[in-house]
Amino acid sequence: MRYVVLIAYEPGHYDGTDEAVRQEYFDAHHAFERYVDEHGKRLDSAALSDADLATTIRRDADGADVVTDGPFVELTEQLGGYYDVELPDLDRAIAAARLLPKAYTLEIRPVVGVEGYESA
Repeated sequence: MRYVVLIAYEPGHYDGTDEAVRQEYFDAHHAFERYVDEHGKRLDSAALSDADLATTIRRDADGADVVTDGPFVELTEQLGGYYDVELPDLDRAIAAARLLPKAYTLEIRPVVGVEGYESA
């Protein structure tokens, strides 16, 4: 089964930590990656820039695109990265996600196909 693990964090939290805490973060990510490698497969992952560098596209009532800088809403947490993984089941995905830093809020979503749609 394919899952995306979305990582949310409190902005500025990581920047205000010392080297020992940062190493704990790295160690937790490495533990997650080792677990996934042992029980499934890592397909992709990335860290994302802070939300203040985001660009938001919304459709207005007439269907016109409105492009704005920054996030659409103010959040106490923001999306900071993701892992795209293949694991046998949700229980394994939860076990893997529990290895990531405790300061994160994690969302696990199964990846689904859309009938009739094929990527170009």
